Amino acid sequence: MTSELNEKRKTLGTQTSAQVAGEVAREVAGEMSSEGDAATTRVPFTLRSLLKMVRSGEKFACLTCYDATTARWLQAAGLHVLLVGDTAGEVILGFPNTMHTPLDFLIALTAGVKRGAPATLVMADMPFMSYQADDAEAIRNAGRFMTEGLADLVKIEVDRSFAGLVAKMSRAGIPVVAHIGSRPQHVKMHGGYYAAGKSAESAIALLDDARAMVDAGAMMLLIEAAPSEVAEQIVRETTVPVIGCGAGSSCHGQVVVLQDLLGMSTWQPTFALPTAQIGGQIIAAAKVWMDRVKSGQLGEHPYVMNDAQRASFCETLKHRSAAISRVEPTQ
Repeated sequence: MTSELNEKRKTLGTQTSAQVAGEVAREVAGEMSSEGDAATTRVPFTLRSLLKMVRSGEKFACLTCYDATTARWLQAAGLHVLLVGDTAGEVILGFPNTMHTPLDFLIALTAGVKRGAPATLVMADMPFMSYQADDAEAIRNAGRFMTEGLADLVKIEVDRSFAGLVAKMSRAGIPVVAHIGSRPQHVKMHGGYYAAGKSAESAIALLDDARAMVDAGAMMLLIEAAPSEVAEQIVRETTVPVIGCGAGSSCHGQVVVLQDLLGMSTWQPTFALPTAQIGGQIIAAAKVWMDRVKSGQLGEHPYVMNDAQRASFCETLKHRSAAISRVEPTQ
């Protein structure tokens, strides 16, 4: 990206102007076009790259992503990590929670995201019952995410009781992200979504979960919905990168659902303030399209006959019409 474009991005702040967003998008598209595909011009961001950022005190950013087209644009923006989350079951398939997200569906989405953003670190999310029932099955499913799904990292929702599984997955060569704190796949156990570590006892338990996961070989931690002071202590004690999702600003990186960030969600988490209002822009764009269809103003039609073919077509129609008129109607 040029320095001019980077300077322009710094001035955007939380603006949601469609004109400004469109201008930036056109400049990004122009750079991608002039420099060649982003996948071939950007130096691949790997787990080693992320570790270097953490050691130097630089924060990294992560967003959920579920398709190749969006992944390509997020890579062009320079995003460090993409999470193909089981939230796809909610935002794509319309399920009430993440527990219904199919395994094969997520593997296919992960591969699509990696193909769209091959130079970005892609984290796969293992869905409900893809790793809980049997360790051998869990390792096979995680392996599918890495081979079929092209994932760089595999995330599972855990507490310290999963230490044995994390150790086996790590021994098999699977980079594990241990998701601790609030675990959406346990929503039925709590009668709804919940926060973790709000009492002194549960906070200490969360610290113990983090330590157990790191000791078992987890390459990264993801803390969801926890008090900032608890997450801060985990960051202080741990030796691996820590991603926060509603866990305060002390984490090495942050992740939110892309649809929340783009203003497309019906419920807006306070830790994922929208930077755009794409939902409203989709409505406006759909209304413009409806007006165009109604008026017939669809733009220049690109598919045309040359003069010779048009003349031949018209002559054929004359003979066709004459032949049809000679056919007696059926009584």
